[in-house]
Parts: sequence; C-alpha cells; structure tokens
Amino acid sequence: MAEVKNVIAVASGKGGVGKSTVSVNLAISLLARGAKVGLLDADIYGPSIPLMLGVFDQKPTTPDNKTFTPIEAYGLELMSIGFIVSEDQATIWRGPMLSQALSQLLLQTNWPSLEYLVIDLPPGTGDAQLTLCQKANLTGAVLVTTPQQVALLDVKKALQAFKKLSVPIVGLIENMSYFICPECGHEEKIFGEGATDKFLEENKIPLLGKVPIESAFASSGDTGKPLVLDSDKDYMKVIYNDLASSLVDHLDKIEKPTPKVGDIAVEVTSK
Repeated sequence: MAEVKNVIAVASGKGGVGKSTVSVNLAISLLARGAKVGLLDADIYGPSIPLMLGVFDQKPTTPDNKTFTPIEAYGLELMSIGFIVSEDQATIWRGPMLSQALSQLLLQTNWPSLEYLVIDLPPGTGDAQLTLCQKANLTGAVLVTTPQQVALLDVKKALQAFKKLSVPIVGLIENMSYFICPECGHEEKIFGEGATDKFLEENKIPLLGKVPIESAFASSGDTGKPLVLDSDKDYMKVIYNDLASSLVDHLDKIEKPTPKVGDIAVEVTSK
C-alpha cells in the first residue's frame, strides 16, 4: 500500500444513524480542501458506498491477479466488496473469512499516495473493527451518533472498544441533530437535546460538529450524488466544510499510541 498519511475510521456502534452518509460527504469535503482522499467501505455484509457514489455497476481491475485498482468517483479513490460481489448476492461469511476479505480490500488495493483514507466501518464492535485496528494503523476514529439515548448507548460501546485497542478518538459528529423548517427557518430538535453534550463532557471527547436532518440525503444516496455537491443545498456544503476543518485541526493534535491488539484478543476469547 502506498503512503497514506492519515487513516480515519468512521464508526457508530449502532446502525441507522447515517454513518455512511457522513463518511461520503466528509470524504468529499476533505477532497475539496485539495487533499488526495480514499474511501474504503468496510461493511462486508451491507456495502452501500458504490450506490451512494453512483458507481455500483463498476468492477475493479486486477493488473496482476493479486491486487485491485481502486474505482474513482468525484475524485475519490474507492474500494468496496460491493464492487466484487453481485448486489443481489448475500455475503454469508464467518468471522475469519470476513477478516481475510477486509484485509485484502485494505492491503491489496493499489491505493495511490493519500493524505486521508476514510474507512466506513459497519455497526458494532466485532471482527471488522478488530481486523482494521490490527491491519490499518489507524490515526484515529470519528464517532457518529444521533441525539437519542439508544444511539449513545451503542456509541459508548464503540468508544470503549477503541480505547481498549489504543485507537485515539478524534471527535464525535452528532447527525440528525435538528430539523430546519423550510418555510420559516426554525430549528426543531425532534430527537431531543442535551444527551450528546452530556456524553461528550463525561468522556472528554471533542464535538466535531452537528448535522441537521435533510430529506434530500435519501435521494442523494439513491442517485449517487453526494449532497455536498448539490448546488441547491449550499448550507450543507458549509456544514461539512466546517466538519472537515474541525477534523483536520483535531487530527493535528493526536499522538498515536502503540496498539495493544493482543490484549483485547485474549480478553475476548477468554470469556
């Protein structure tokens, strides 16, 4: 793998909080700063990045029958199991096979030199997370949550897993934070407020930013055009540009400790 300056895991602990949408739009926003950016879809069982970027019908080439050439979309370098396995084919793999496939996508892709490799993790704290912490030399993790307690309960588990694996937490993004009335501009906190701020304070995690609910996110994912590239949604572009700036600022402050993967592996298997 070519030189990758920063490897950033985007994690949630819980599905349905918009983590993949955040990953895509954050990667595009980093690209807009002039950086070379890659995006790895690490969700082996439910890959969504190919569809969200409009390249679900493309296949990576294998110049030497051992490595993959990443797919390019909107200037991003991409890799996903969704490019290799048919979209109507279920991936029914046990943990070892999943880990092997994920390692191949990460290490046998001919990534060019990148300033940022964003990894869109699947929900949970299982084999995919452990494999990436072993193989990817993560610079840090970005946590994504919604304001609800049920989402924060699961993101806390993701936080604890990264801490045990000695992966620094870059910060947290609160997605679906509020709804902006299209008629009057009023902001309504439809999922409540205060719980995320309390979580951040208790765990000493910086807030990277808050993203509102936007109905156009659904259509942008289906049509393969990220919302930050939609000229009718300039306010969302501003929000994600601020998120990208905050991410870069906090990455500069990180001192990456030595991972202790063996410790957590023993802990998990001994119970």
